[in-house]
Amino acid sequence: MSRSAFATIHLGALRHNLERVRTLAPKSRVMAVIKADGYGHGLERVARALSGADAFGVAAIADGQRLRAAGIDHRIVVLSGIDEAGDLLEVRRLGLDIVVHHDHQIALITADPDPRPLRIWLKIDTGMHRLGFDPTRTTALLAQLRALANVHDDIVLMSHFARSDEPADAATTQQLARFAAAGATALPHSIANSAAIVHFADARTDWVRAGGALYGLSVEHDRCGADDGFRPAMSLSSKLIAINRVAKGERVGYGGSYACPDDMAVGVVAIGYGDGYPRSAATGTPVRLNGRDARIIGRVSMDLMMIDLRDHADANINDRVLLWGRDLPVERIAAAAGTISYELTCGITRRVMFLEDDT
Repeated sequence: MSRSAFATIHLGALRHNLERVRTLAPKSRVMAVIKADGYGHGLERVARALSGADAFGVAAIADGQRLRAAGIDHRIVVLSGIDEAGDLLEVRRLGLDIVVHHDHQIALITADPDPRPLRIWLKIDTGMHRLGFDPTRTTALLAQLRALANVHDDIVLMSHFARSDEPADAATTQQLARFAAAGATALPHSIANSAAIVHFADARTDWVRAGGALYGLSVEHDRCGADDGFRPAMSLSSKLIAINRVAKGERVGYGGSYACPDDMAVGVVAIGYGDGYPRSAATGTPVRLNGRDARIIGRVSMDLMMIDLRDHADANINDRVLLWGRDLPVERIAAAAGTISYELTCGITRRVMFLEDDT
């Protein structure tokens, strides 16, 4: 075996996390957001594990193609909608819902001669200022869409929070007020993302859109998914492939950024940024070796990293090293690397071997 890095996907954790969302939002239908290859966990794998969801949210039509090819017959919502006229043929062939967030998309639908009705989610910009229409246009836009014979009567109104991971900030409450003022409550509607599902009861409306929570992830400062009752769905691990004795004062790794404070044992772990582990993870970033914390020293390189073995006299070649997982929240690694947990799981590369278990 040429590489030793493994990402184990815990299917039981995915199912548990979906049920946790349902417990928090018992009156809502759940769209499981599985874009970015299921947040790095594997699109088809995640869809099968989350078969209890009411719909799946994806980023692109290509994701819908993969899901349908895998036999997934759930409602699938393309969150960025269509880009060009040819997309509509594939949307209908696959039976996909589309988000409409811009006038050019309405123009494409209006010009489309195919009479088969499209299922549409109309996106209103309540404060994210990324995608969506001005809320003051909601009534007119609904009238425009309903006048089209090729639009299904069941239009869902949606918006997206910008700061729901900061529950003390007033921005989320303001967005909820703008959404209500736009007439959202008169239609099937959806605004809650993962953080809002946890923190804002008023956002748990007809549909909730769970993303990171389904994978046991949090983007909140100083919190991890387990703090809110979710279980991490990925464990990333590798193994020790060398143990070296390095003299006091010698420098380790590229750039010599770490100077050994003692004569010490340095372990070499077969994982690096070529596998998706963040190069920005600084000296002191934790790993777990034989059930105990160890720490990275020096710079993470493409294929390898070094760890301090001064507290691990019993370490041996081939010992497993946990980079993140149930005993080491990925949020701790993200904080040390100056990023968020979502980026880390999404960044695992194809040379990492994926395994599954049912826990």
